[in-house]
Amino acid sequence: MGTSMTIHPPAITQNADVRFLGKLLGDVIRAHGGDALFARIESIRAASVDRYRGISNPRGLGAGLDTLSLDETVSFVRSFMLFSMLANLAEDRQGSAAETDATVSTALNFLKGQGVGAEQVNELLEQAWIVPVLTAHPTEVMRKSMLDHRNRIAALMRLRDSGATETTNGEIIDEAIAAQIAMLWQTRALRHERLYVADEVDIALTYLRDIFLPVLPVLYARWERALNARPPSFLRLGSWIGGDRDGNPHVNADSLRLALSRSSQALLTHYLEQINALGAELSLSSELTAVSPGVESLAQGGGDVNPARADEPYRRAITGIYARLAATFQKLFGRVPPRAASVSAEAYPDAQALSADLQVLEQSLQGHSRIGRG
Repeated sequence: MGTSMTIHPPAITQNADVRFLGKLLGDVIRAHGGDALFARIESIRAASVDRYRGISNPRGLGAGLDTLSLDETVSFVRSFMLFSMLANLAEDRQGSAAETDATVSTALNFLKGQGVGAEQVNELLEQAWIVPVLTAHPTEVMRKSMLDHRNRIAALMRLRDSGATETTNGEIIDEAIAAQIAMLWQTRALRHERLYVADEVDIALTYLRDIFLPVLPVLYARWERALNARPPSFLRLGSWIGGDRDGNPHVNADSLRLALSRSSQALLTHYLEQINALGAELSLSSELTAVSPGVESLAQGGGDVNPARADEPYRRAITGIYARLAATFQKLFGRVPPRAASVSAEAYPDAQALSADLQVLEQSLQGHSRIGRG
C-alpha cells in the first residue's frame, strides 16, 4: 500500500487518486503497525498481483498468508478493506469527471438539434417525477463513523482538486487527508451491537445531509440557467427506511413516525443553517441601494430592532424569516432548534409560505441591487 499498492486493473492504475490515497494508507500502516507488518502485507499484495497477471510466484500467495499471525491477519483484512473503500471513493470521483457531458445543457443542445425547444422540455418537467430512493438492509454493519471519515476525505479531495493547499482551518490538505485515513485505521469498522431501524435512519440521514442537500440546489441552479426558467420540483427524495413493511417486526407505525420526524428535523435544521448564513452575507445597506417594497415589508415585520441593522433591510427581513422557521421547528418537534431565534414569530403554515418570503428577497436582489440573475 505504498506507491506499488496501486498495481491493479488498467481502469484503476491510471487513476492518480488511487495512487495518492494508496500511498497515504501505506504510510499509515507503517506508522501504526510498523515496517514489518507493512512488509508482510505488501508481499502478499505483490503475490496477489502476480497471480492476477498470470505470473508464477515461487513463494506463492498461500505461503504468504500462512505466515500471518492472528493479529496480523486482522490488520491484513483491515488494510485491504480500507484500500477498497478508498479506491471506490477515487473511482466514484473519476466516474463523475468522465461524465462531464452528461448534463441538462448537453441534452438541451441535442434536443434543440432535433427541433425540441426549452419550452417543450419545461412542459415535460411539469409532469415529470424522479425519485431516488434510499434503502437499507437489516444486516448492514458498517458504522456511521466510517462513512463520516470517508465523506470528509472526499470533501478534502475536492478542495485539493480546486488547487487549494490548506483547509479553512489552516490544515495542510494532504496532512488532513492522511489524518482521516489514520482515524479510519483506528476506528472499529463493524458494529458490536445489533442494528435497529433508528440506526438505519441515522445512516440514511448522513447521505441526505452530506450528499443530497448540498448538491440539489446546485443542480437546480444549473438547470434554471440552462432552461432560462425556474424548473418545477420534479426531483424528490424518497426513502423506504422505517416504513418498508417487508416482514421486519421492528418496522411499524412508531418506526415510520421516527423516520419522518428525524428526516424533517434534518431538513429544517439545514434550512435554518442556510438562512442564518444568508443573513450573514446580505449586508446591503439601504443608504447605498434600493430594496423592493416586499423586502421593506418583511424587514418592518421581522421584529429586529437592533439599531446596528437599521439600514440593513435584508438582514432584518431574514431575522424574521429565521424566527418563523425556528417557530415551525419548535411547533413540529416540541423543542427549540440548535440555534435559537433572536426574536419571537409565528410558525410558517406551509412550505409555500417560506418559499414566497425567500422569493421576495431574490426578486429584490435581482431587480434593485443587480445581484443574481438578470
